[in-house]
Amino acid sequence: MRDMSERPLVEIVAELRAQLAAGARELSLLVLDPDRGRGRFAGERVVLGGRAHIHRPFRVWVDLAERLGLRLLTPRAHGEHLVELRMERLDAAATLAASAGDPEEDAARERYGAGSLFSRISRLDDPGLILDLADALERAGTTADARVLALGVNRGDELALLEALVPGLAERGSFVGVDHSASALARARERFADPRHQFIEADLADLGDLGLGDFDLVIAISTLQSPGVDDRALLRAVVHDHLRPGGALLLGIPNCRYVDGEQVHGARMKNFSQPELSLVIKEIAFYRRYLQQHRFQVFVTGKSYLLVTAVPRRG
Repeated sequence: MRDMSERPLVEIVAELRAQLAAGARELSLLVLDPDRGRGRFAGERVVLGGRAHIHRPFRVWVDLAERLGLRLLTPRAHGEHLVELRMERLDAAATLAASAGDPEEDAARERYGAGSLFSRISRLDDPGLILDLADALERAGTTADARVLALGVNRGDELALLEALVPGLAERGSFVGVDHSASALARARERFADPRHQFIEADLADLGDLGLGDFDLVIAISTLQSPGVDDRALLRAVVHDHLRPGGALLLGIPNCRYVDGEQVHGARMKNFSQPELSLVIKEIAFYRRYLQQHRFQVFVTGKSYLLVTAVPRRG
């Protein structure tokens, strides 16, 4: 375990990469306790006990571990001024894609069902999504009596968030959720048993055949990017057929992936060691341009989930 409290970050990165290349599963190093440099910027020097250290906020170590495919464990105090940072290598094979199996053999409809790895992920415990969704709903002006359509609703995490974030919506709103997973919808029906919630098993390509009517709010988180979904056709159908005058649209585009129980920033493309953003940027650019052409004001916010919020343009 090396004392790296005085070393440049680029040297620390090189050291960790060398250990990983050598096959290390667990890594540790000594750094200045981030609490000792509160209020200072990353890289500023802090003199303690006659010795100079380099301050780095805890966020630096969280980000570094994530980018190197490591899980940051709880630091341990080491003496008066230092902490031991402990990290372990993530199992790169433990991903949603790897758990889904062959989509042609694996009951493709249930690859995101109640027994899947995906079902273990709770969006109710994503602080960024909660905060960004709260801002988006405020921009959308969602009212307590809103009629809401959730596309790719799965077990209903988004509905639970909406009801928690919009005062009165849980008592006065009405909801329709569409998904192709029977087992996930069974969970949703157990969770939201009152008649104001309706859950429909269907392919999103058949949305126009369901006779759903129009809505004050349409929300789709990670749905347009799902396998087999024509995102542009679905967007057109929603705008033309399912939004009331004055209605709003919330699209959540994943800018993360799940590896060995961790939410990791950015989508990883083949032959790239770090996240590659061109596809996400291209998708958002199309959504924004299309919605603006249809007289919506468009906001793009978020981090792990990028939220495209479309509200009617005033005037």
